[in-house]
Amino acid sequence: MSTLVHAATLPALIDTLTARDTTLAALVARDGPPPLWMRAPGFATLVHIMLEQQVSLRSAQAAFDRLVAVTGRLTPAALLALDDVQMLQVGFSRQKREYARGLALAVSSGTLDLDALATHDDGAVRAQLTALRGIGRWTADIYLLMVLGRPDIWPTGDLAIVLAVQDAWQLTTRPDHATLEAIAAPWQPWRAVAARILWHAYLSQPVRRRGIG
Repeated sequence: MSTLVHAATLPALIDTLTARDTTLAALVARDGPPPLWMRAPGFATLVHIMLEQQVSLRSAQAAFDRLVAVTGRLTPAALLALDDVQMLQVGFSRQKREYARGLALAVSSGTLDLDALATHDDGAVRAQLTALRGIGRWTADIYLLMVLGRPDIWPTGDLAIVLAVQDAWQLTTRPDHATLEAIAAPWQPWRAVAARILWHAYLSQPVRRRGIG
């Protein structure tokens, strides 16, 4: 497995990418180096990422905070103990409620071993996570990138990444998956570091920060 991205490796990896790509170098020169943005492994984090699907980070954080307040320590058993009304009050839509319960059942039954994911390669992690309803490529990629520290994850389904690339490369329309893959190809095997640079560029713009933060 390649070098993982963590606090000790991130600065050198940023230097590697900015030496290779002048556009990324310009973003780092303008906005500074990106944060690491790592999250703790486990069930609670995966639920949090599920809550972030298709909503603002601020609303997802508020819902997650309410969930923790209701459950105390967020475990599969604690989530499964909540009824439909409680989950609605927390901020779960009907779909996300069912997805979160499915995840809780998979973890509690041992169908999904979150602790073991760190020992599997990227493809195997994606396959295990996306086998569950409600966990798609984006959710799996965010877990790989921000929790497991995998170096070459490139979340082309992330809106902030799409808009940051559009701005940085001065594209007239939002880049599609194929365009994003082509732009990022020279950054392999460190595309997860480029993603951090682009997220940081996106969030460094005040209007956009109000929009998703």
